[in-house]
Amino acid sequence: MSRKIVCLLLLSLGLSILVLQVFSYAAQKEKEYMYTNRLLKEKSPYLLQHAHNPVDWYPWGKEAFAKAKKENKPIFLSIGYSTCHWCHVMERESFSDPEMADIMNQYFVAIKVDREERPDIDNIYMNAVVEMTGSGGWPLTVFVTPDKKPFFGGTYFPPENRWGRPGLKSVLLSIAEGWANRRDEILRSSESLTRIIQQQTLLSSQETFSLNEEIFQKAYTQFSERFDAHFGGFGSAPKFPRGDSLSLLLRYWKRTDQPQALRMVEKTLSSMVKGGMYDHIGGGFHRYSTDGQWRLPHFEKMLYDQAILAKTYLEAYQATGKGKYAETAREIFEYILRDMAHPEGGFYSAEDADSAPEAQYPHQKKEGAFYVWENDEIIKILGKEQGALLSYYFGVKPNGNAFADPHGEFKGKNILYLAHNLKETAKHFKKSSAEIEENIQSAKEKLFNIRSQRPRPHLDDKILVDWNGLMISSLAFGAMVLDEPRYRAAAEKATQFILKRLLREDGRLLHRYRAGESAIAATIADYAFFIQGLFDLYQATFKPEYLQEAKRLTQQMLQLFWDESSGGFFFTADDAEKLLLRPKEIYDGSIPSGNSVAALDLIRLGRLTMEKEFTVKAEALFKAFSNQISQMPHAYPQMLIALDFALGPAKEIVIAGERESKDTKQMLHAIYQRFIPNKVVAFRPIAEKKAKEVIELIPFLKEQQLLEGKATAYVCINYVCKFPTTSISKMKELLEE
Repeated sequence: MSRKIVCLLLLSLGLSILVLQVFSYAAQKEKEYMYTNRLLKEKSPYLLQHAHNPVDWYPWGKEAFAKAKKENKPIFLSIGYSTCHWCHVMERESFSDPEMADIMNQYFVAIKVDREERPDIDNIYMNAVVEMTGSGGWPLTVFVTPDKKPFFGGTYFPPENRWGRPGLKSVLLSIAEGWANRRDEILRSSESLTRIIQQQTLLSSQETFSLNEEIFQKAYTQFSERFDAHFGGFGSAPKFPRGDSLSLLLRYWKRTDQPQALRMVEKTLSSMVKGGMYDHIGGGFHRYSTDGQWRLPHFEKMLYDQAILAKTYLEAYQATGKGKYAETAREIFEYILRDMAHPEGGFYSAEDADSAPEAQYPHQKKEGAFYVWENDEIIKILGKEQGALLSYYFGVKPNGNAFADPHGEFKGKNILYLAHNLKETAKHFKKSSAEIEENIQSAKEKLFNIRSQRPRPHLDDKILVDWNGLMISSLAFGAMVLDEPRYRAAAEKATQFILKRLLREDGRLLHRYRAGESAIAATIADYAFFIQGLFDLYQATFKPEYLQEAKRLTQQMLQLFWDESSGGFFFTADDAEKLLLRPKEIYDGSIPSGNSVAALDLIRLGRLTMEKEFTVKAEALFKAFSNQISQMPHAYPQMLIALDFALGPAKEIVIAGERESKDTKQMLHAIYQRFIPNKVVAFRPIAEKKAKEVIELIPFLKEQQLLEGKATAYVCINYVCKFPTTSISKMKELLEE
């Protein structure tokens, strides 16, 4: 057979395969849009992912519950979020299956909820599932009576029985049979479970007492018992980044001078940034590590992780002076400003773990496809010499380096992690560390450019006030610690977006913005986190309007969420939708609780504004939750951060001068180069008009004037001030006391 004929046959075969692929893709798209349900009218990216399921989905609302009551059917409640890997799996395996959908549509009313849009609903039913099964997670699957009471639930269910887990089909049929034949038993079970989760929110019957410094020692002991001395972090796999816990340990080290506390923080921060959980090419952290060494991540990226971890790395930089922590914070911020910022201001919520390896096969998504590399691919991009150098540095292996791959998604792939440091790499290749560093940076830029051409993971582009509050706070803090005006500008732009788009006409906050729509009542987290952002933005800009807005929203928060009978803040406002219960939350998990952040808001605002009510309410809040905190203090790190500030010592630092003058900037630089977590910083301008405006907010600034025509520092502890000074060196001495 001639070479020409062989080439023609191969070309014909290639075209046939391409045609089959095109038809396959077209068939997939036709199948995908064969069905449409009510979710098509929603704004939530998660709900829209299910808008073409054959399941007759309803959004949470009166229509769904009216149907359930009218037809006397139980509710199938499914809660998740758009970047949730196992939510995608369950959607693909079960909710896209017409046979499974027929069962659901015949026997149930199916409701789909985005947990990030409605954390109030998620909070209630997650607690119910944890009570039933001992654990929770997403997707959250709950069976509920028409009057919203849960009676059975779990997380991910495979379509058929497997892995020792019941399949969704058998669960659906079993519950449908029980509803038809043993309904009284189910209703009694739902009543009992509802009483249990309602009682969990009652605090009035608990013993309350004042917390003291002993609680920090107890928390430190609990962290020490769970600390992994080999790889950092706490507990075994999976390992989650615990920024708030590390920030608390830094404060414990500051308070007690306990060196092991600092060692735990440094070991964990260093190990996390070396591992595959950190994106070494584009910056930012993935959600968690599936192994104990931080090597194999779950690849989704969440806005709140970036905000919390950036602040922790900045605090570690202040505490140790080590530039590597500052560099990590910078890379996180650069990732956010590059990939997660809305053009008008504000920050998107998350990026998915899954993506398509190739653009022509958009439905064949795999976890981490955007981030992983084949060895040959790296050599092709970088060349043999630079490729070998980068491979040694980042642990790249010819056949892939994933030592665990239960779902077969990383075969032949490499997850970059720091296998060798600069010194080791320099010695191996007989080059200087400077040459290696330059080579690695050049190689990373080349890989970044190539990676940018790959299909990106799904972006959840909704803007949430609470998560944005966390990022605004971190950017404002980063602007001062790193002396980077761009971060301050980004924080201001995001704040202005929220004030423009997510405030109702009556001044109330809303929770979510997406595609031109602002909606959903704000929770305590929205108020507390955004107030924190406003306060930190005031300290970064000294614009009194941000402090004024923080004060106004704090007064509104107390009016809408405060529990007058038992103390503390409810999760929802007093006029919010009436759900099964009105919970309170203090557990500081991946995201701190609204109560914990609100406690710090009250303390810091009380210190600056001298509003006595804020301080009184903070004391009442600690007392209300004292019983839970005293039992497991390590579970409430952000609350203990607030308590650490309240117990003191804490500083009030005032600079009087010209905001942009050299000596004012030097004083501010000296403040933020030091780890002084328990402080408030205020600025008294020279111009009388501006001074009057800020003195109305911060009364004690009245007597703190400029001296000798120079920027003047007043360093105070509990309003007892040292002698004012115009000397930078003297101010540094006062800061160290």
